[in-house]
Amino acid sequence: MAHEIFVLLGEYGLLLVFLNVLVTQLGMPLPAVPTLVVAGALTASGQLVLPAVLLVALLACLIGDTLWYGAGRRYGGHVMRALCRISLSPDSCVHRSELQFQRWRGGVLLIAKFVPGLSTVAPPLVGAMGLGFLSFIVFDGIGSVLWAGVAVVLGSAFAAQLDMLLGMLADAGALALELLLGLLALYILVRWWQRHHLLAALRMPRIAPAELNLALTQGQAPLVLDVRSVPARALDRRVLPGALLADGQDQAMDKLLRGVVPDRELVLYCNCPHEATAAKAAKALKARGYRHVRPLAGGLDAWAAAGYAVEWLPELPAAKAAEVPAARA
Repeated sequence: MAHEIFVLLGEYGLLLVFLNVLVTQLGMPLPAVPTLVVAGALTASGQLVLPAVLLVALLACLIGDTLWYGAGRRYGGHVMRALCRISLSPDSCVHRSELQFQRWRGGVLLIAKFVPGLSTVAPPLVGAMGLGFLSFIVFDGIGSVLWAGVAVVLGSAFAAQLDMLLGMLADAGALALELLLGLLALYILVRWWQRHHLLAALRMPRIAPAELNLALTQGQAPLVLDVRSVPARALDRRVLPGALLADGQDQAMDKLLRGVVPDRELVLYCNCPHEATAAKAAKALKARGYRHVRPLAGGLDAWAAAGYAVEWLPELPAAKAAEVPAARA
């Protein structure tokens, strides 16, 4: 039975590799690495040609990633936030990806496919941040070949062991299928629990946009902090009136809050799902003695949607966004 599986993949292997990699890069939760590993095993037996496998994998990656790049180029940060809201770990993937871009710029595409949660987000992110199309193709192409090449080489190196494993699975029949489905269900359950645990850890009182606006107009003047990353502000230059800009890091926060008494009311906002970045920064400030700290419910989008005034940061060339210091005030 195992050999029949290899024969089937030998006949349709390139097509299966192309389709599997393409739907994976488009964002479907269908892993492509197992297919690439099996394809690598078939190259060891001569049923597939290694350059052809890498070529179709590269083509599929470029097609899927270019579509996301174009979406990010046109719709900016909205695309990343939408991706994170529908993922199993939506609460920090945009922020992590922005920080990775801030550190690596286009080079983030070289490692994106090896990092869970970054593979789908990276192409629209670099598009939104203004990375040129030629640079995108070069970085994404190299990263795709490295990612596919590792899986294919591993499959080729362990072809005999893979044949044995497939034989064992074939002999197990329905039990093997049930085991695989059980492992998939366990994976989803663990990711869901991690998400639930994170949200529970970030539970704290929020301030509604209407309440914050009332406080500002009545002269109560809470200190408002924008804790988004620099790339996030380059994507969306709106800020609340009078907000101080930080990236949520301890050093930047210490600099901004130097001389601020612990009793001062602080309001933090971001523009990410569940106000995760603002809530994490608020917890850190509470741990350092600040007693009146609340995230803005709904973040920047909720404030703007309520019709309250926003200010605009000076336009920053997207290509230089990663070079800006991590905090400004």
